[in-house]
Amino acid sequence: MDPELHSIYPVSSYLLPQGFAGCPAATLPELLREHPELCTHAPFLADLATIERAVHQLNLAPIEPLAPVTELTVRPEVKLFEVDWTALPELLAGQDTSPRQRRSLVLIVPPVTGRPARALSPTDHQLLALKIAAEQLDHRTVARQGGVSVQLVDRLVVEAVHSGLLLAPTSRITRPPSFYTEPPRFPNRLRAEVFTLQWHITQACDLHCRHCYDRSSRQAVTAEQGNRVLDQFSAFCKGHHVDGQVSFSGGNPLLHPRFFEFYTAAAERGLMTAILGNPTDRSTLQAVKKIQVPEFYQVSLEGLREHNDYIRGTGHFDRTLAFLELARELNVYTMVMLTLTRDNLDQVLPLAEQLRGRVDLFTFNRLAMMGEGAALAAPPIDRYESFLENYLEAAATNPIMSTKDSLFNIILERQGRPVRGGCAGFGCGAAFNFVALLPDGEIHACRKLPSLLGNLYQHSLAEIYLSPLAERYREGSSACRSCRLRPVCRGCPAVVSGLGQDIFKECDPYCFITSSSP
Repeated sequence: MDPELHSIYPVSSYLLPQGFAGCPAATLPELLREHPELCTHAPFLADLATIERAVHQLNLAPIEPLAPVTELTVRPEVKLFEVDWTALPELLAGQDTSPRQRRSLVLIVPPVTGRPARALSPTDHQLLALKIAAEQLDHRTVARQGGVSVQLVDRLVVEAVHSGLLLAPTSRITRPPSFYTEPPRFPNRLRAEVFTLQWHITQACDLHCRHCYDRSSRQAVTAEQGNRVLDQFSAFCKGHHVDGQVSFSGGNPLLHPRFFEFYTAAAERGLMTAILGNPTDRSTLQAVKKIQVPEFYQVSLEGLREHNDYIRGTGHFDRTLAFLELARELNVYTMVMLTLTRDNLDQVLPLAEQLRGRVDLFTFNRLAMMGEGAALAAPPIDRYESFLENYLEAAATNPIMSTKDSLFNIILERQGRPVRGGCAGFGCGAAFNFVALLPDGEIHACRKLPSLLGNLYQHSLAEIYLSPLAERYREGSSACRSCRLRPVCRGCPAVVSGLGQDIFKECDPYCFITSSSP
């Protein structure tokens, strides 16, 4: 057998009749159509060879860097054509199938990282994704006409991008060139693919924690305001080419009478959802899950039982453990957050051990001395470095322990280990890849400190995000500007502010990079 013929047509070549005289390999499909007598035992052979040639040509083509696009675009190498037989891509994939004579479509997908070009029988979702990109159709219009959720339409488009059918614009949530030195040390920490709205829909809460940073009276979000918020946020994310996540918070967001209405509306707009709340019951969690499984459900513990219940109320510790067991049973990803103080510093590692196997992720934030938290004692600065070292050592054998505090990166770099994303995946993410929205429309760079950027009921999120004030929060402290870890750190402005210092000029007082790093 002609080696070239076999390399281009690894399946079709075996179906050629014995004694086949041969032909130029590139013209085999045309020859088979002109001489159907060569296909009597496999009448679909001409179509099969056409598909194999198209796949081979794509695999031979040099892989060129993909040019950036400004809108959703069908990859130029994608081929979609009709054939006279069904199930031919499945036959090429080695499946046990019998082609039938009926007009059908074949999709040729170009190579993507680690995978060669391939032929597919396109699904309805893939065809719709191609149509959306080719005709620049609005996702909400498509969803309404099809009687499906926007989330479904968004998801099928994302799947088409990941599978190599479509090209999507890159995220516009990026650090400016002035933020890093050339070449950047952490190029994967300069562009965010997800933008989070921490949405405080109510101040109502069924707890009265001693470190609460805000017990101010604000009217809960109305139905009209809620839908306007979600429309704005969805438009912002689409305009900036990022996936949007709404993290429902409060108070306790579940106490808002329209919580499920807002949660459903977020899911219908194709937004990811999460809950920052208090332990709840089975029926409530099942109702949440039925609408959309949250990315996570975060609850808080402040130490071991006695100390936690002193801070959060009698019985809270046991209710939280019971909730974590329930969430695990229902396959809901859980997180436990601790606010680190002087009084619970020595309880963190024992608590992490007690939570092993009960929660998916455990982490902490340092106390921001705001609101009622100002009456508590912050963790001692002179003990903090050794605390982080001990935490990292314990985390090596306890998979639930997360390294959220950006100052962990000082130790990781010193130890020659890969640094991590810090507080928000990009060091401090205040006004970069997240903002906090309060019930009265106030947008803050971070909920843990007074950082008012504007009001969403008066200005668009895009206007607020692009304002000089928001940019100032993204730039952070001038004291961090020359630091090599700046893209993955910048300390915690909430801690700096709580200690009465200037967040735009002062370094995080807990930072130990100068004295301890190479």
